[in-house]
Amino acid sequence: MALQQNGIGSKQNGDTSSHRPSTNGNGEIQHDRAEGFTFTSEPTLEDIRRMQTEFTEERNWSQFHKPRNLLLALVGEVGELAELFQWRGEVQEGLPDWTEPQREHLAQELSDVLIYLVELAEKCHVDLPQAVLRKMALNRLKYPADKVHGSAKKYTEYKD
Repeated sequence: MALQQNGIGSKQNGDTSSHRPSTNGNGEIQHDRAEGFTFTSEPTLEDIRRMQTEFTEERNWSQFHKPRNLLLALVGEVGELAELFQWRGEVQEGLPDWTEPQREHLAQELSDVLIYLVELAEKCHVDLPQAVLRKMALNRLKYPADKVHGSAKKYTEYKD
């Protein structure tokens, strides 16, 4: 399932077409802004979990990769990610003012966060894709579009 920026696969939205980003002459991924940003379909979260498990086992690091340690490592990586945005103010979607080295640094930090998140989910036996589906369904109940459209209030602030 191809994940989109909003966290919902395009096939679940009734769109079964394949929207793949194209590359420019330099091999950089280009996305059609009219259709919105989409991720490539591979690797899947399961692929990432397997690659990280293999990476960890090859180094005999499983002894250190316990839930608490993974959570603390994840928080540290989120801090490194936050540093990239610190003191910049608001940034535009797509980061048009960022250089390619800045974008690559961002991609690496986001990857670190995802890798630790997936490994933490594995160690806690949480099927992350299924948990996301359940959470999105819960969010739809807590934030009905007709009630919250255009508002940033928390669900506890809405009156029936």
